[in-house]
Amino acid sequence: MSAVMFFQDGGSPVHRLNPVTKLALALAVTTTAFAIPVFWAPLLLVLLVLVPAVVVAGVGRTYARLLPLFAAPLVISVFLLQGLFFPEGTTVLAAWGPVAVTAEGLSFAALTSLRLVAMLGAFLFLLLTTHPGALMSAMVERGLSPKTSYVVSATLQIVPAFRARARNVLRAQQARGLDTTGLRRRVRTLLPLIGPLLLGSLADLEARAVAMEARAFGAPHRRTALLALADSPAQRVARLLMAAVAVAAVVANVVGVAR
Repeated sequence: MSAVMFFQDGGSPVHRLNPVTKLALALAVTTTAFAIPVFWAPLLLVLLVLVPAVVVAGVGRTYARLLPLFAAPLVISVFLLQGLFFPEGTTVLAAWGPVAVTAEGLSFAALTSLRLVAMLGAFLFLLLTTHPGALMSAMVERGLSPKTSYVVSATLQIVPAFRARARNVLRAQQARGLDTTGLRRRVRTLLPLIGPLLLGSLADLEARAVAMEARAFGAPHRRTALLALADSPAQRVARLLMAAVAVAAVVANVVGVAR
């Protein structure tokens, strides 16, 4: 795995899929998980769609390591906020002054957490099996402007890029004698990390903008692709079906069928 992106190269059938197909899967899973307000919807999406796809792609070990890493802070935050301060809770399970744990709050927190896990899992699957350059080229081929495609691709890669920069800053400070042993000292190292991390990111943005302009990134003419991305009628049908499922889930939510 590269230091600045999640992508893991491979020759699996999932890797050979067109990036737009995998992007459509991630969007369909996310939309469906949030549109159907029942527990089993995001849970089934993860177990029956994402897990088999990850296994076929051969990225299960990395997926199993990264998904809890990203999901745990969000799940803990949701349970703390909704479990203790849910405004519509009536069934009080425990109370400490103005703070109360309600059954409705825990239920809402569990549903929200499952939805977030489904969303994170879908986009992590996309990032692990799709090279950012291929994703950007595929979006441009579909008529999306290069600037918008770059914003989408860069947004999806911002976490590994920040992590790689933070690791480099930390190693540089350790080389200067910074002691990071022990939990308390590790927490103290966060503040010295913030300044170099932000300044380095701004400098990186400027250098990247100069490099992109030097390559005529903003030129209005239509570009040609260096790599031909494979596509097939079956994948086009699959994308239409995924879009139809997502739209049906939204319609079912609006008319009250899925509640």
